[in-house]
Amino acid sequence: MSDERILTNEELETQEFEKQLENYLVSTVHTGRRVTGTVEQITETEVRINIPGYKGVGIIPVDELSDEPVDPENMLKIGDEVTAVVTKPNDLEGFAMLSKKRIDSVVNMGIVRDAFENNTILSGKIVQIIKGGVLVSTNAVRVFVPASLASLRYVADLNSLLNSDVNLKIIEFDEKKNRATGSIKAVLAEEYKEKEAAFWSTTEEGKAYSGVVKSITNFGAFVDIGGIDGLVHITELSWSRIKHPSDVIKIGQEIDVYIKSLDKEKKKISLGYKKDSENPWNTFSATAQINDIVECKIVRLVPFGAFAEILPSVDGLIHISQIANKHIAKPEDELSVGMVVSAKIIELDLEKKKISLSMRELLAPEERKASEDEEEASAEDSAVTEEAATEEPAAEEVTE
Repeated sequence: MSDERILTNEELETQEFEKQLENYLVSTVHTGRRVTGTVEQITETEVRINIPGYKGVGIIPVDELSDEPVDPENMLKIGDEVTAVVTKPNDLEGFAMLSKKRIDSVVNMGIVRDAFENNTILSGKIVQIIKGGVLVSTNAVRVFVPASLASLRYVADLNSLLNSDVNLKIIEFDEKKNRATGSIKAVLAEEYKEKEAAFWSTTEEGKAYSGVVKSITNFGAFVDIGGIDGLVHITELSWSRIKHPSDVIKIGQEIDVYIKSLDKEKKKISLGYKKDSENPWNTFSATAQINDIVECKIVRLVPFGAFAEILPSVDGLIHISQIANKHIAKPEDELSVGMVVSAKIIELDLEKKKISLSMRELLAPEERKASEDEEEASAEDSAVTEEAATEEPAAEEVTE
């Protein structure tokens, strides 16, 4: 005897109805319904989806694939399984318009919400600069980051951050409006603290680093030496005189520096850039001697003489008394900036980096003697004149 129970007519009718209802629901689509199918065709403008049980075709326009611009052929391939939501059914013509990005948006917004609740870090890219800040795309969700939280330091031009890969934390999340606000600075600040602690525990004066120029000011350049910034003063950038740090380096350039001095309490770092091997004073001092004759260029005129460049950054002073074989009122009477002259080294203090030069010493002996006599006579005349000017006039005789 069989254990199978014979169904009543009423039970048979119920089963038939449920089967027909299931077939109906599968074979029809309606707005808002979530469907899953496989990719059967990809074009530049749309992706066609085969939905099991549905006699028509599901179509995802390219702008409904993602919130970000995408190439359908790079995003999907034939046979991929895709879940989408119906946006516009048309059973009469046998197709249904679908949206993949709306489904993704719900899922991805959930990821952002979880990151907010759990204080976790998300990765993304700055995709747009807007008033007051930037938009970061993370998991296909655009998160607003205020300008003050877009970097560890103030950024004058936010466009410089465009297309940068960043990490951020979600600091505000509006469930009703599905809006999120993030902070890139919060992540950078934590990373900086870790790098700073490691740096100060190992660094020392004289230690060399390969750094990247982060910013330039009138007085120098800030260089990133592994997450920590140090200052290279303008005087440390070149042995030669420069008007601005940008004459030597540029932002983003990788340069070799060394720790010149440290202030661990104030967390300040002074960096050196120019090398002792390139110091022109070393080159000069190796061979220079008193009485050497040098070719030099007048670079500056002052009331008491002229400064002349012997080598780049090596200057000597030609005192006004050592310029000519005659008395002159001012250096401009004989010299001008840019003029190249010959001079003799008459004093040399390498320790203090002071050089005294004389053009007059190169004159013929008789010319120097005539000049000296002229100066002595001029000095005597001045003394007589001064003495006469100070004498009291004789009293006038009184006559009757």
